[in-house]
Amino acid sequence: MKIEICNTQKELGVLAAKIGTVAIRKAAASKDRVTAILPTGASQFSMFKQLTSEPDIPWPRIDVFHLDEYVGIGDDHPASFRRYLYDRLVAKVPNLGSFHGIEGDAQDIGQEIARLNGLLGDRGVDICFAGIGENGHLAFNDPPADFATTDPYIQVSLDTVCRQQQVNEGWFESLDVVPTQAVTMSISQMMKSDCLIITVPESRKAKAVKNALESAVSPQFPASILQQHPNCYLLLDLDSSALLKK
Repeated sequence: MKIEICNTQKELGVLAAKIGTVAIRKAAASKDRVTAILPTGASQFSMFKQLTSEPDIPWPRIDVFHLDEYVGIGDDHPASFRRYLYDRLVAKVPNLGSFHGIEGDAQDIGQEIARLNGLLGDRGVDICFAGIGENGHLAFNDPPADFATTDPYIQVSLDTVCRQQQVNEGWFESLDVVPTQAVTMSISQMMKSDCLIITVPESRKAKAVKNALESAVSPQFPASILQQHPNCYLLLDLDSSALLKK
C-alpha cells in the first residue's frame, strides 16, 4: 500500500485524479477498452473536477461502472448516486465510452443485480476509485462486511452510522428518510481491480483510517482488507491521518 498525506482536501482530490489519469493511460496503452469504477460522496468533489479536466484521457474507450446506489431512489432524487455521476462525469465528458448505472428504483432489484453482474462478469477492472466511510465501509459494505461473496454486485442493509453520515453530509433531511437498503459492489470485486485509489479526507474519518491501517484484517473493519491489495493508493489529509501512530 502506498500512503500519501496532503495538506488540504482539494490537494487530495487533485492527487487522486493525477494518479488515476496515469493508471488509465497505462491501461489504455495495452488494451482497447478500459474499465473504471467511480465513486460518489462529498469527499470526491475535487477529484472529479480535476479528472474531467485532465488532457489525453481516452474517454471514448472507457467503460464506467459505479460503486453503489440506494434501493428505491430514482435518478431524479438529489441523493441519487447515478445523478451525482451524471452531473459530475457524464455531462462533463460527452464522448464517454459507456456508463452503466445501478438502477436502484428498478421494480425487481434481483433482476437489476443480475443485469449488472452479467455486464461486469469476468471483465477485468483496470482502476477503482473509492473512499472509506465513517464506519470503515468500502462502497456500502458496512461492518461486518462480506469478504467471501464473489458476486460483483450484492444487495446490503445499511447500518445507522452509515445512514447518519448521509444526513450529516446534507444528502437527506433526516435519518428516517435515508434508505435502509442499497446495491453495492462487493469487497471481492473491488479487490480484483488492478489499481485502487482510496481518497479519505476530514477528521470524522480518522478513526476509520486508524482501524483500516492498524487493526488486523477483519470484516468488522471493512477497509482493513486494503492492506492485502498489491497496488493500492491511500490518500489522506492532515485531519484524517491524525490518529495514526506513525
